[in-house]
Amino acid sequence: MPDRSVSARDRWLALALLLGVLLLGYLLLIHPWWTQPMRELGSRIDTLQERELRIRRELEQAPQVRAELERARAAMADTPGFMPQAGVELATAALVQRLESAVLDASPGNRSCAISNRSPIAGQRNDKYPRATVQVRLRCGNPELAAVLHSLETGTPRLFVDNLNILSQRHQLAAGASSGGIDVSFDLSGYVLPPPGAAPAGNARNAARAQPAAGDADAD
Repeated sequence: MPDRSVSARDRWLALALLLGVLLLGYLLLIHPWWTQPMRELGSRIDTLQERELRIRRELEQAPQVRAELERARAAMADTPGFMPQAGVELATAALVQRLESAVLDASPGNRSCAISNRSPIAGQRNDKYPRATVQVRLRCGNPELAAVLHSLETGTPRLFVDNLNILSQRHQLAAGASSGGIDVSFDLSGYVLPPPGAAPAGNARNAARAQPAAGDADAD
């Protein structure tokens, strides 16, 4: 008579072996070739859906962003920050004209304010934006000097007054007229946009350094 306990044990053992073979087959065949690629594909689909939703929201905000950009451009056009001249030399000449106009407006005929010196100053070559600078020396009464500085710093395009120094006080402003004016010096400057396609200063320096090396290589 066969042992029933042994046959039942064999069945359980065979079932366990079958499950092991199926698990091994899944791990070797189905998981790497089907389950894992499907998971990666699902993750990629989720990422693309999130990106699409983000882009859709940005596109919905496009009219508002376009309106803000137009307002910003209009504001910049009303109060330009950069000088309109094409180069530093032309901008320097415009600075001198702006200074002369401000002094003439503050003191018609230069009776109470006069320019005693104006000389250009070379800017730094490594500046991101070219800067035109004029060193100025004035002899003005106190109200006229305040009017000149206010006119220079509040007009358009935007100009900057730096290194303001009072040299002396109570000088002779005009022949036969004495006033409590001052002798003052300062630097008047404005920024110029670089020409389109101009290389940044750092790239220009690197190119200049590379030229001797290229010449040496040709010589060799």
